[in-house]
Amino acid sequence: MDHNNTTDNGSYTQKKYVTHRRTVEVTSPFNRMYYYKKHGLRLPDIEPETSFTANIMPPSSYVNNNDRAVNVIGKFTHLSSNKVKHVIPAIEWTPEGRRLIVATYNGELSLWNGFSFNFESLMQAHDSAVTTMKYSHAGDWMVSGDADGIIKIWQPNFNMVKELDSAHTESIRDIAFCNNDSKFVSCSDDNILKIWNFSNGREERVLSGHHWDVKSCDWHPTMGLIASASKDNLVKLWDPRAGNCISTILNFKHTVLKTRFQPTKGNLLGAISKDKSLRIFDIRYGTKEIMAVKDEIDYMDLLWSPINESMLTIGSYDGSIKHFDLLQDTEKPIHTIPFAHDKCITSMAYNPMGNILASASKDRTIRFWTRARPFDPNAFDDPSYNDQKINGWYFGINNNINAVREKSEFGAAPPTLDGTTAAPGGYTAPSSTSSYNRGTTNNYHHDNNNNNNNNNNRHMLGSPVKKPPPTSGGLPGLNSSLPGLN
Repeated sequence: MDHNNTTDNGSYTQKKYVTHRRTVEVTSPFNRMYYYKKHGLRLPDIEPETSFTANIMPPSSYVNNNDRAVNVIGKFTHLSSNKVKHVIPAIEWTPEGRRLIVATYNGELSLWNGFSFNFESLMQAHDSAVTTMKYSHAGDWMVSGDADGIIKIWQPNFNMVKELDSAHTESIRDIAFCNNDSKFVSCSDDNILKIWNFSNGREERVLSGHHWDVKSCDWHPTMGLIASASKDNLVKLWDPRAGNCISTILNFKHTVLKTRFQPTKGNLLGAISKDKSLRIFDIRYGTKEIMAVKDEIDYMDLLWSPINESMLTIGSYDGSIKHFDLLQDTEKPIHTIPFAHDKCITSMAYNPMGNILASASKDRTIRFWTRARPFDPNAFDDPSYNDQKINGWYFGINNNINAVREKSEFGAAPPTLDGTTAAPGGYTAPSSTSSYNRGTTNNYHHDNNNNNNNNNNRHMLGSPVKKPPPTSGGLPGLNSSLPGLN
């Protein structure tokens, strides 16, 4: 019997364990950046060594070709889920980035802290599944839509001020604000888009021309231009003043699930389809296609980086997350997290500062991803989320084990029999009969098709793995060969 678990009168007390909450601290980097810029000092370089963690600046400091690799988000930070688990169709960050709003199929909205990832509150917002949420550009209002075709307008304190009943006859799929927040557009499975006057909540225009469900819509960040994607395999560009279709993109062979304008300049338009393709168009050259990537798995969600204008993130049907950079490679992703989720990814959202990526899935969890530290052996190659499952159980999800392992050309090095970490060199890849074989849970499935992506990802940020010979256009130096990106 443990004496620490008893009191003087012989009664038993429960032993208390202190668990460490993962947090993302954002104040110090901004303070340091302000100090350097105020005094005209050059921002410090980031070297692959632990002490340089304190020198990492906010993502807005790394937008040039030589250091933009720092902003690639690939490090798992935290997993969050409600006690009553439902499929999550939409997530959205608050404008200041302090909280993440999570919508569920039962019509609830839950709030999660964006720094410590604690659960904060829960409210019943709709009577049916909340399918989309969108904040105005000024951050003064939030608009949400549900599966019954109802739109609700909320204040920042989640006080509902207006309800647009029967805004659509079918489920609402997407909502987007214009650049001055005076109007917003909604699209639905009833084949049409509607433009609403935000001040009085009245319908102004009906954009009809699609022949099937309209899955996505977006408003250009600076111009009067709306893009829509539909189940009829078409992407259309609309003039919101006249309500006419001014251009149609016919490059897809299946349902177009998502279309998004480049959030900074709006020169590029990205779209993903169920024909397993990602296509990027330059609207300044008559919607000229400048990038087309085919895959073996359906792409489900598309998200542009709010900081690096040429970077975008894709969520896939198999639960993987892929980062693309048009300035580096127009044929394949620059980084892949093969097993980010156990099931299909439904929604993703970047923190407004660009340092945190939140992803939601049909596995009913929300996972937070951040930038890796300068000398993290698991950076861009976390053993819990790749297909090199050498002793993947050693670093589980949220088990409070800060396992930092050496790496080799075969992946993360397994621990030795005495519990210490093996040296990165001097061991061979384990066979299928080894005691360090791949795990058997959903998170530890492997897919040989992703081997090449993981091997390409290990050369970032000074990882000690054997580096491939430098190629033109590779990290950290990035050269632009596309006319639409200058």
